[in-house]
Amino acid sequence: MIKRYFATKDNTITNAYGDHLTVRGVSGSMGLSDILEVFSIYGQVSSSAGFSREEARVLVEFDTTKVAADISSGIIPSNAKYFLRLFNAEHGQTAPRDYSLQVNSINGPWEEGYGLDMEDYSDLSNGIGSNWIVRTGATTWTAEGGDIHASPAATQALDTGLEDLNIDVTTQVAAWLDSSKVNSGFMVKLPASFTAASVEKSFYTKKFFARGSEFFHKRPVLEVRWDSATRDDRIDFYASSSLAPAANNINTLFLYNYSKGQLADIPSVAQGAIYVNLHASLGSAALPLCIDTPATGGWVETGIYTASVCLSTTSSILHDVWYKDSNQYHSGTIDVKFLSALNAAPENDLVVTVSNNRTIHYQNQTSRFYFYTRQKNWSPSIYTTATSVPTTEVFDNLHFKIVRIVDDETIFDYDTVNKSTLLSYDTKGNYFDLDMAMLEPNYSYKIELALYSVATTSYEQLPFEHAFRVVNNEY
Repeated sequence: MIKRYFATKDNTITNAYGDHLTVRGVSGSMGLSDILEVFSIYGQVSSSAGFSREEARVLVEFDTTKVAADISSGIIPSNAKYFLRLFNAEHGQTAPRDYSLQVNSINGPWEEGYGLDMEDYSDLSNGIGSNWIVRTGATTWTAEGGDIHASPAATQALDTGLEDLNIDVTTQVAAWLDSSKVNSGFMVKLPASFTAASVEKSFYTKKFFARGSEFFHKRPVLEVRWDSATRDDRIDFYASSSLAPAANNINTLFLYNYSKGQLADIPSVAQGAIYVNLHASLGSAALPLCIDTPATGGWVETGIYTASVCLSTTSSILHDVWYKDSNQYHSGTIDVKFLSALNAAPENDLVVTVSNNRTIHYQNQTSRFYFYTRQKNWSPSIYTTATSVPTTEVFDNLHFKIVRIVDDETIFDYDTVNKSTLLSYDTKGNYFDLDMAMLEPNYSYKIELALYSVATTSYEQLPFEHAFRVVNNEY
């Protein structure tokens, strides 16, 4: 799963000289500019004190009360990762190469300001906003250039100078969320190793889009990523086999309790333990499981319970019975699969369709996309065609990608590190949820899918695209 939170304020502060190289722009305000800038200039001006060093730094802040609320409501798990993302703004000046950027949390509040001039720095704060000298109109920084917490610091190496900033700030955000530090945003700057007096080199200039940019998907964001995939193996249940490692012999089952169309906790279970037995036939003795018999399950979220089981069996059909004390809550049927060794690697020639084929989605909703998948060469008999349809195949390594159609811009790319793009599956097929507020309205997007191979660390792109459009809520 991915969540994005847009910046609530940003600014560039600098001690650089203006165009005439006579006055430093330390009082300049650039809070309303649609560009953010980071640079270091060496030796542009000389004096008895030696050659000058000029710098520009970025300030950016996000409202983490929204993040805390989403954690409290269970949307974001405690193990999620947080990333500061700033997007490269192309320009006609030089760009630095082979350098790093450093991100620290800012120590204390600051104001954005209303200035625009990023050339002569002529838009002065005039009592409102931050600059190289002041954090607010009336309060100076303790140290010129901004006060930061020295630790923790996050860094990202940039080779060409055209890269986006995509940097892990989980530690900094965690400190804000547990109130060990007050959230005053981030500072992005060149590390001291690039601006020391001994470094007779300039790094000019790195530009990012600011929150005032007209380009929706280029605005600064705090991006949260986590593996939200759930796997209901009722549709993909395997008997234990010596061909598989122990972890792969474990099957996860889910129970969904609906009351009047809404998920609701089972009153006698609440958020406690629930128990599962497997039977070769209903009414027969419970089969011995690999771990415990019965299996102990638990609460996942409102109305949803899960348990993990494994067993050696030759039965092609099993029955799962969920209960607590003398109360039986559900009995289901499971088709059992069996592993076998192959003399060649299997080939996937898949047909994929969207089961819930909606093409219009509103910006205020979170949409779930289900995918029906089968092998292209499925050849049913006349009897099979008349009596059934093929069950969907599911994959535990299927990832999604979101692309804007008009310009083929990738909005969310495949993520195998944090697994934020990994699809879940249940008896209806693979699926994922997408928060439409993260997409610019009145544009069309497409979903692409790929199977990820851990062994080769590569993707197998599926021949599939699903187009949809995001519209404003009022339409």
